[in-house]
Amino acid sequence: MRRLMVTGGAGFIGSNFVRYMLEKYPDDFIVVYDKLTYAGRLENLQDVAERFGDRYAFVRGDICDAERVEATLRRFDVDTIVNFAAETHVDRSLMEPGSFIQTDVYGTYVLLEATKKLGLERYHQVSTDEVYGQVLEGRSVESDPLQPRSPYSASKAGGDLMVLAYHESWGLPVTISRGSNNVGPYQYPEKVVPLFATNAIDDLPLPLYGDGMQKRDYQYVLDHCEGIDVVLHRGEIGEIYNIGTGSELTNLEMTRIVLRTLGKPESLIKHVEDRPGHDRRYALDVSKLKALGWESRHTCEEAIEKTVRWYAENEWWWRPIKSGDLYREYYRQQYGKRLAE
Repeated sequence: MRRLMVTGGAGFIGSNFVRYMLEKYPDDFIVVYDKLTYAGRLENLQDVAERFGDRYAFVRGDICDAERVEATLRRFDVDTIVNFAAETHVDRSLMEPGSFIQTDVYGTYVLLEATKKLGLERYHQVSTDEVYGQVLEGRSVESDPLQPRSPYSASKAGGDLMVLAYHESWGLPVTISRGSNNVGPYQYPEKVVPLFATNAIDDLPLPLYGDGMQKRDYQYVLDHCEGIDVVLHRGEIGEIYNIGTGSELTNLEMTRIVLRTLGKPESLIKHVEDRPGHDRRYALDVSKLKALGWESRHTCEEAIEKTVRWYAENEWWWRPIKSGDLYREYYRQQYGKRLAE
């Protein structure tokens, strides 16, 4: 596994993974294949292109475009696909579920077909803890049934099942990782931690869904990237691995950490109408990955604090996004009525 195609590599987790891998493995070559939707931005890879130009290439393309996928794999003699490409935001999936099905299910099928046709060495699917559905007690293990409750999590579950089916039917060398909520640099500010951090910096209300007692495992993105690296190099073919801190915080606790890190008052918290079907709790059992020698380097609180500081120090990255018409219209649709009420 020395010539990787990272689909969705201009997005949040994907761009951090590309940077991590190129820094760690000096013999690796990575081609980023990305559609450059609203959340996929070349700015996320600006330093990568400058630092690793001889070991990095970018191709703009849709994973649903079978011809372009195959042509890219052949052109760069790729032996491994790591698939981050996905529509990922639950709120958006409630607005427009069709695009999630297209990318997360059909796009996965296209990549699997290319893997089979070209006989690639490895295919890795980056998935989510949300496929397990809400977990009110205990922790999700990799063999648990999938019980998705949003169009987003249902589309990711569909992709996972397609990956496993190709392994069983044709022996494709696949692995799957299911990560908890990621936070860190370059996360589009529709997601809750960068949204709350950037709003707080500007003394704007933080729209907290419901009572804020929903629980999430917030992991630092580079811990997740390291976990995927371990799965790629030590994981067993055909297996699934959970990646997270193994602990969780309530969203209200997360919000208070954001405000405390920035020295902002809790009066900025504004409880708003909850999201439809909002899962109450996710919790992962990560012992299977730990058995391969991986360990999370950050607690949930440390991950949030480090992320908030990055947004405070990198306004050049997020201010153009939040001042743009596309983001402003999304924010109006999602929060305008809620905040007014």
